[in-house]
Amino acid sequence: MVGKGEGPTIEIDLGTTYSCIGVWQHHRVEIIANDQGNRTTPSYVAFTDSKHLIGDAAKNQVAMNPINTVFGKFSFSFLFLFLSFFFFFFFFFFLRFEFWFYGVLVLLKFFYILKEL
Repeated sequence: MVGKGEGPTIEIDLGTTYSCIGVWQHHRVEIIANDQGNRTTPSYVAFTDSKHLIGDAAKNQVAMNPINTVFGKFSFSFLFLFLSFFFFFFFFFFLRFEFWFYGVLVLLKFFYILKEL
């Protein structure tokens, strides 16, 4: 049953360089190892013609497939901006001003990301 805090809790740390997963259980955290035995996984995602790669596999092929590999703070920030503006214009043109507040949130996030770059 949710709410009593008696069961294990899974925590996910999605970092810009590395990501990891931990389980809070019996008053301590245990970091879960990935399929290669590492406790952290590089925050890389790559797409090929036949499959998608994550972590070490994606990082190892970045030199051969740089266009289809996403990693780092810069890449994720611009991906977020692209998706945000897409949804902003969708709401603005198709739903008119009913969701004007979403546009304000997008602009605030845009300036926040530019400040970090």
